[in-house]
Amino acid sequence: MMVIVFRARVRENADMSLMGALGERMYELASTMPGFDSYKDFAAADGENVTIVEFASESELLAWRHHPEHVAAQERGRQEFFSDYQIQVCRVERAYRFAQGEGRTEIR
Repeated sequence: MMVIVFRARVRENADMSLMGALGERMYELASTMPGFDSYKDFAAADGENVTIVEFASESELLAWRHHPEHVAAQERGRQEFFSDYQIQVCRVERAYRFAQGEGRTEIR
C-alpha cells in the first residue's frame, strides 16, 4: 500500500469556491481509479491543510499521478490556490488496527 501525505497552505486570495469544486472533482475522479483506497482531508489550527490518500500499489498511484485531468489540476493548484505545498509518498511497511472487542489485529 502507498500513502500520500499532501501538506499545503492556501493563498490568501484563492477563490475557495473554485478550489472546492476542483477538489470535489479530483476526489470523484480518483475514487474511480484502480487501486484507490481512501482519502481524508484535515485542517490544522495554524492554517496548514493535510490530505492523506491511499492507493493499493505504486503502479496504480502513478496512473493517478499522470492522469491528464489530475495533471491539469496540479498546475491550477500551483497557479491559483497554493502558496506552498509538500508531498510525501510512503510505502506501508506494517499496518495494525485496534477495535474494542477485537483487540489489535494486523491489517495486511
